[in-house]
Amino acid sequence: QVQLVESGGGLVQPGGSLRLSCAASGFTFSNYYMGWFRQAPGKERGFVAAISRISTSTDYADSVKGRFTISRDNVKNTVYLQMNSLKPEDTAIYFCAARGTWALGRNADDYNYWGQGTQVTVSS
Repeated sequence: QVQLVESGGGLVQPGGSLRLSCAASGFTFSNYYMGWFRQAPGKERGFVAAISRISTSTDYADSVKGRFTISRDNVKNTVYLQMNSLKPEDTAIYFCAARGTWALGRNADDYNYWGQGTQVTVSS
């Protein structure tokens, strides 16, 4: 069955870095665009970053542009989110998602498969 399993979350001080990973199985990973979303307490799930099938195109939310980098490895069936210069407002549960339509997208409703999420907490 389809699985997306995130890892790499944790507690980090402001200004620190984390690298999230999302391992995919049960579908042809290289045929899917991938995205990262996040949800803070009391807020709706919001777009963070997306990447095309062969990494030729990426998209970022303005709030993370220049600090976060999305990448993927189609051999390892894994998508990554490198997060640098973390801020307390980055605290959230981070989800990876797969989109079968071949286009970058910011709308969570356009993604077909979702992981369970990994908690990122930025605090001193």
